[in-house]
Amino acid sequence: MSGMMKTGIASGIPIIKELLTQCGSLEDDRPIFIDCPPGSACIVMESIKDADYCLLAAEPTIFGRHNLEMVWSLVRLFEKPHSVVINKCVDQSDPTDEFCKENRIKILEKIPFDVELGTLNSNGKIAARENTKYRDLFSSLLEKIYREVPHEATVNSER
Repeated sequence: MSGMMKTGIASGIPIIKELLTQCGSLEDDRPIFIDCPPGSACIVMESIKDADYCLLAAEPTIFGRHNLEMVWSLVRLFEKPHSVVINKCVDQSDPTDEFCKENRIKILEKIPFDVELGTLNSNGKIAARENTKYRDLFSSLLEKIYREVPHEATVNSER
């Protein structure tokens, strides 16, 4: 299930609420993933407030660190269990990694910078369907997320 925001609409919060309502009426117990924009906009707060677990994605840059700091403040405010995935990693100084270490935030995965992955994404392809390397990477990340989610949140979402 997915939702799209129409041009000119000021807030994505109604989309999140409607999708959660629709997902709540489904017969299965699959987990629900909500992908949010960077930063701490209202739509991010709306997505965090009822979440069982938050995976914070950031890039290894000063801007990535800044956005991570804002979202990390929100998950702490809402007292949500969380961890981080760092995207587009390269072999150089990483302010995001440093921030996580300073604040004892668990990093679940560091996804390397990869031109092929970026190309697949920019072409609207699902990388895990296109290449087993990415299927393995993201399957492994999903398993790590399942291990992190509080048990009571996963009791009804076993695969």
